[in-house]
Amino acid sequence: MPRAFTPKVITANALIEGDVIYFTKDDTWTRDLACAEYLTDEAHAQLRLLDAEQQVDLVVGAYLADTTEGENGLEPTHFREEFRRTGPSNYFHGKQADSKQQDGQAA
Repeated sequence: MPRAFTPKVITANALIEGDVIYFTKDDTWTRDLACAEYLTDEAHAQLRLLDAEQQVDLVVGAYLADTTEGENGLEPTHFREEFRRTGPSNYFHGKQADSKQQDGQAA
């Protein structure tokens, strides 16, 4: 029996910077998961993935990632995607340093 489709977003890495990015409804890319297109239909998700994969001058490694609508907007359902979204855990830099400074803590 086939597995039921779970909602997804399209994610990839920015070709130049390497940042984690998400595909939006208007065929652009964002670094904010909350702005990603939330895909609830399997056929539509596959078609949108084809659209995303065509942007080879902007992204590398586009794929569908399981996502759910949480209390604070879209949330990854797998720890790998949460890790990608927040960045490396070995020390604060990039996104992690920015969020610490916003919280009023020194990085």
